[in-house]
This record gives sequence, structure tokens and C-alpha cells, in this order.
Amino acid sequence: MKRVCMIVPNRMVKGGIAAVVNGYRGSQLEKDYEITYVESYKDGSKFDKLLKGICGYFHFAYVLMFHKPDVVHIHSSFGPSFYRKMPFIYMASWRKIPIVNHIHGADFDEFYVNAPEEKKAKIKKVYSKCNVLIALSEEWKERLSQIVPEDRIEIIENYSVLHEDALEERMQRECNNTVLFLGELGKRKGCYDIPAVIAQVKKSIPDVIFVLAGAGSEADEKAIKELIAEKGISDNVKFPGWVRGDTKDKLLREADVFFLPSYNEGMPMSVLDAMGYGLPVVSTNVGGIPKIVHDGENGYCCDPGNVNQFAKGITEILLDRKERKSFGEASWKIVKEGYSLEAHLNRIEQAYKQVLLMDV
Repeated sequence: MKRVCMIVPNRMVKGGIAAVVNGYRGSQLEKDYEITYVESYKDGSKFDKLLKGICGYFHFAYVLMFHKPDVVHIHSSFGPSFYRKMPFIYMASWRKIPIVNHIHGADFDEFYVNAPEEKKAKIKKVYSKCNVLIALSEEWKERLSQIVPEDRIEIIENYSVLHEDALEERMQRECNNTVLFLGELGKRKGCYDIPAVIAQVKKSIPDVIFVLAGAGSEADEKAIKELIAEKGISDNVKFPGWVRGDTKDKLLREADVFFLPSYNEGMPMSVLDAMGYGLPVVSTNVGGIPKIVHDGENGYCCDPGNVNQFAKGITEILLDRKERKSFGEASWKIVKEGYSLEAHLNRIEQAYKQVLLMDV
């Protein structure tokens, strides 16, 4: 059996990368390959993060010496994540072990396009040591091809876990007028636009509830809550914090619309999760989102920052039972046919087989 060392965040980390990797644990992938997980990041204080990173490097060195993996699969992003993963890439490269770099980043312009030439050269040098880069969508493949040759980039979209019973429950109950957001509370996810959207939707649906489930920096959370208070819509908003497990499941079952007004994305797990529960989606036409949110079929794909489009889409879905039903069924069907965990893992295994045939 071939051995894979996978560089991952701690399973309790908030965010999409941990959500993707947690689906691998106990899956068919672990039956087909001997996988060793090396954790390189955790939430917490700066000291906690630093200590976790250092421990991750030592753990990886131990794995390289004694487990002798055939493939190193790195889950990375942009910004600080890029620099944290550099030592792993160099260590694997020195040992001539094939590297699969799974890119989950979102803000490519800030990371590369608008970066100084010195930083661009460093990014190219590091990525050139990776045998295969995994992009989350065709758009991201095009962007990453500015750094490495296109033939070294494979598209492997994220996946959804299906909950057909949740779809059936929603079709039988009355509308709760509940809109759900899952994710980081900050500017990239469009959270500063949400208060204006709520105010507009409330004009047509006074009892609408927006559940903003997530966490952000103290400054971002405070600013967003202040905007909500200024508009007099505090009674229409709930902040349950970051959710997982049964709490997250309950929110997804009780919601009527999923809302993600992001400015930058790869292939957001939150949207795929929502679609697996049969939720209509109102989101933006960035990253891989248009591949899964088909405007007028399972929701509305709007321009980032367009408050009027967001509010119109959400209001229409909540007020039109027939549309809500057809959009929800379409969401579930889209992920069932093209975004299952099984299909995702098959593509991951194909990437492993590809690098194992390479002359490193």
C-alpha cells in the first residue's frame, strides 16, 4: 500500500480547509492509501499557532525519516498559509518526494497579481517544486497558470454530503423566513453588506431572521453589529457564533435560504454544504460559485456588493413557495450528480497516481 503524508490544519480549526480534510478521515481514501496526517495549524493565540507550526515541522521530519511517504499532499492557502507551508515543500523536495499542493486560497490579486516582483519570484520558485497543483475551479486553474504550467494543474472541486431527509422536511413545513450565513464574519465574505440587505428584505418580510453563524476578528464583529444596530434591525439577526456538528445541522435544516455575499472565493464548502441540505442559494459570481449556483435555477448569482440584487433574490425565494421548492430540489440534484465525496476522492487518488508516475 502506498503511503501519503497529508499536511492539514487541526480538525477543530474554523474554515473550509478543515471541513474538506475532515471528510477524508474514515473514508475510502484511508482504505486505499496509508495516510499520516501532520497538523500544521490551529486556532488560538499567536504562541499557540507558533508552537503548533514548530511541532508540525518536527513531526513532518520524523515522518519523512521513518514512515518514508510516497506522496506529500499539502493543503494550503494564500497569505500566511503560503509561508507556513514553504518548509514542508522544501523538505519534501529535498527528499525527492512528489508533492501535491491543494490550493484553497481566495484573494489571488492580493497574493500574486498586485505583489512586488520579488514576492512573485518567490511564489514561482516555491510552487515550481510542487509536482501537481490542485485548483478548485476552472477560473482558479487559469489564475494559477500565471505561476506554473497549465499541465501541472488539476481541477478538483470540493464536495457535498447529501441530506435528502432535510430537503423532504423543508418541502413539507411552512417557511420560517430564515436566511442562513455560515463563515468568517469579515469583509471578504461580504458581511459589511449584510445589514443593508436585511434592512431591504425587512420592508417586504418584517419577521425575517438572518442567522449569521461564524466568527471574525473582534473589530469586524463589532463593526458589523454596530451597522445592524444603526439600522434598527437587531431583532432580525442572530449570532450563534462558529457552529459545527449537531448545531450546524440544526441551522441548515431550519433555514429557508442560504446567503453568501463573498467578494473572493475558491469553491466554498459552506455553499456545497447548504446545497446538500436542499437549500436555495443567493451568492456572488466569483471563484467557483457560478459552477454550482445557477442563476434562476437553484438560486441567484449576484454581483459582489450589489445589495439590491441580494435583497431582491432573497425576498423572491422567501415569498414564492413554488420557487423555493424548485430551487431547493435543484440545489440537491446539482451536488448529487457532480459533487459527491466519492467523486472527489476518486479525483484525489488520480492525482496521487499521476505524481507517482513522475520522475521527481
